[in-house]
Amino acid sequence: MKTAHTDKRRAETSRLSRGRLLELVDSFPGCPITVWGDLILDEYLYGTTRRVSREAPVLILRHAGSEHKLGGAGNALLNLKALGADPRPVGVVGRDEAGRTILRILKARRIPLEGVQVRPEQRTPVKTRILAGEENTRKQQILRLDRESRVRDASDIRAPMVRRLTLEARRAKALLISDYDYHTVSEDVFRRVLPLFKKSGRPVTLDSRFRLMRFSGVTAATPNEPEASEAGNTDIGDDDRRLRLAGQRLLSRLGARGLLITRGSRGMALFEKHRPPVLIPVHGTTHIVDVTGAGDTVISVFTLSLACGATFRQAAVLANIAGGLAVMKKGTAAVGRDELKQAVSAEP
Repeated sequence: MKTAHTDKRRAETSRLSRGRLLELVDSFPGCPITVWGDLILDEYLYGTTRRVSREAPVLILRHAGSEHKLGGAGNALLNLKALGADPRPVGVVGRDEAGRTILRILKARRIPLEGVQVRPEQRTPVKTRILAGEENTRKQQILRLDRESRVRDASDIRAPMVRRLTLEARRAKALLISDYDYHTVSEDVFRRVLPLFKKSGRPVTLDSRFRLMRFSGVTAATPNEPEASEAGNTDIGDDDRRLRLAGQRLLSRLGARGLLITRGSRGMALFEKHRPPVLIPVHGTTHIVDVTGAGDTVISVFTLSLACGATFRQAAVLANIAGGLAVMKKGTAAVGRDELKQAVSAEP
């Protein structure tokens, strides 16, 4: 004899069916998503090891090449583009070589630049990673050097940003906020534009490294476990009970409808209002190649899924699969739509 509980479980299973997830991925192309956040240049310097220096106990490397990729909000933009979406950046770069490199990469990917301010007084953030190894071996990161600069809190920067975000609120399906603490995202501008997106029912998602609690009112946030621990002033560790308490507390304090905590090799934890938490096991192997930029992949897929009509749980499952693919790649890397579809099809 069927019960209401049985019907409810079957309905939930149907909503999480492989077919429904594939339908969502098929709806990604052309979906306009505004990405507001810190544009960062990731620089990779590759070298082969020669010997230990006589000047100091350090390795001498022979320079073998270099590579530039986009980090921060830039990586989210490239992930959205790879998924077929129509990403629209709102951010700031300096009138320097790093800023010009970021603009060249965005232009080459046919991402519109109207929302990117180029400021002569601004220094574009650059994260330089030095990787070394023997001639025919995989190179390992031995050093990272960050050249950092925060965006000025001035009216000549904030006013154009408000105008651009106001325009985006009329045509975008969602707003993705990527905050790496370089202050492209200001609390004042956030408070002014948040009602515009919420009024039209557009989801607003947040990935904030150190300022999670300053942007309450978002639809959903995607902190990792250390960020959730710091924001909730709770040492989560490996304790699922503390994880559940911290997640419910953060969800309430943020005033959000959803919270997706990424947990590395332990997968993810999804929290929703008036629903029990859902622990999602990691997709694929736990033998991770590189976690760089995986959080950008997660929030990109999560946001795009919500914009295309997914439930929080459907969006979390797709984001979890995409995150599992991203960590198997070296450096900041995008996950393509066909790649995601193939992984969904292979998922038990």
